[in-house]
Amino acid sequence: MTVEERSAIRREIRVKARPETIFPLLTDPSRMIRWKGALAELDPRAGGIYRVQFNSRDIVRGTYVEVERPRRVVFTWGWEGSGAVPPGSSTVEITLTPDGDGTIVRLVHRDLPEEARAKHVAGWDLYIPRLAIAAAGGDPGPDPNVEAGKV
Repeated sequence: MTVEERSAIRREIRVKARPETIFPLLTDPSRMIRWKGALAELDPRAGGIYRVQFNSRDIVRGTYVEVERPRRVVFTWGWEGSGAVPPGSSTVEITLTPDGDGTIVRLVHRDLPEEARAKHVAGWDLYIPRLAIAAAGGDPGPDPNVEAGKV
């Protein structure tokens, strides 16, 4: 395993929903903002935009690299206006594997600089459970990173 692979953020959770239910939460703007962000511009095809705005200053942007409905998405990731993690400078891969009446959701976030890892670990530790709640039909509540009225 390379140093880059060892430094990747990896998260896994079992969700009480089928891949066909979870996949739109990763690719449909109105469904994305149920669990992450305030506004989303998503074009889920190779080369299509991936942009999620949390508030007036925190906007993640990249492009979809691979889209395999309903099993896998890969997109680039970075922050508008960021020197440490500029748009498209890292890669997120999410796979959805059927598991009985549920799905194993695996996330791998690669190519982050060491100084940005802790912030992204905390972010994914917040958002992966929110995704699971939304996919299972629950309400994850307001996104704590969205400032009311500041989008």
